[in-house]
Amino acid sequence: MNDLLRDLRPQVLAVLVGRGNDPAAAEDAVQEAMLEASRHWPTERPDDPKAWLIRVAGRKLIDARRAEEARRRREERLAAEPEPGPTEQADDTLLLLSRCCHPSLTPASAVALTLRSVGGLTTRQIAEAFMVPEATMAQRISRAKRAVSDVRFDQPGDVRAVLRVLYLIFNEGFTGEVDLAAEAIRLPRLLAATTDDPEVDGLLALMLLHHARRAARRTASGDLVPLAEHDRSQWDTVMIAEGVAVLQSALARDRLGEYQAQAAIAALHDDARSADETDWPQIVEWYDELARIADSPVVQLNRAVAVGEADGPLAGLRAVAEVDPATPRHTAAAAYLHEKAGDLARAAALYADAAEAATNEPERRHLIAQAARLRQRPHGV
Repeated sequence: MNDLLRDLRPQVLAVLVGRGNDPAAAEDAVQEAMLEASRHWPTERPDDPKAWLIRVAGRKLIDARRAEEARRRREERLAAEPEPGPTEQADDTLLLLSRCCHPSLTPASAVALTLRSVGGLTTRQIAEAFMVPEATMAQRISRAKRAVSDVRFDQPGDVRAVLRVLYLIFNEGFTGEVDLAAEAIRLPRLLAATTDDPEVDGLLALMLLHHARRAARRTASGDLVPLAEHDRSQWDTVMIAEGVAVLQSALARDRLGEYQAQAAIAALHDDARSADETDWPQIVEWYDELARIADSPVVQLNRAVAVGEADGPLAGLRAVAEVDPATPRHTAAAAYLHEKAGDLARAAALYADAAEAATNEPERRHLIAQAARLRQRPHGV
């Protein structure tokens, strides 16, 4: 029952918000309706759970408005609305996500509001996930709600804006008691039912193909394990198979986008039984496609590393030299390619420089270890 309530929550909230109700008031009403459902459904589940929740939440809204000056006018408007049928508008969830990911919001606010309104996470859970005080997160969410309170959505917004926010959520990974990566995977599944945009499936496939490697990504002590050194027996082959199937469905629609291209690269990594069997030439080709669609210094840097694997480290270093040195992990990529080229002293120095610029502790420790490993090796070995 909990899974059903969780899936229905954003749909019900989207219906109420779409009818012109204040988002904050509607969210409170839906929460109360969910509590009612948890008390009544174990013994008497309705034939149409979504309609039941919409009806109960609507009543909660009416109750909350009785103390307001415009109570009678709002009650009459709400009473005049038709009882929901078995299906509401197919894009209800997209409408709600569009509101949560409105361009007027900062990325951090959009992520927080999406997790609260669509994901159903508590403010405390979101605060723990982003390692900020609960009061700070509550203020962030309240400001986001106020920022979009006067925005009325008659049509879904830009689905790409929604996808960018969902990918930000996915990249936060696991912190606190909430696995944000798993939550981010759940949301594109909901979104896929609202649109035929193949980029929705592309993002879902990308998430699945990356998340399938999660068990091999760190040691028991929390240290990073490079992809080439993963114990691939720890990869989730069922999740990989699903990701590949979702990707193939997206590619078959012949509307290539950046998430599909990234997913194709991830699929090639996941398909290799060992690092040595990776199809690097094809990965370079997919990076060329990605650069054509959504070029950036990060894409060019990743392509340069792939070139180094496909055509040799010297070719890779020439490609790295053409990328803006301010690009994140530029120094680490150069260190890796210098090591492959046999210039261990230069590689060790660059690993040490990269460690100083690292933005998180596990990455910093990994780069320091790489520098120490090379310095301990005999010269020329």
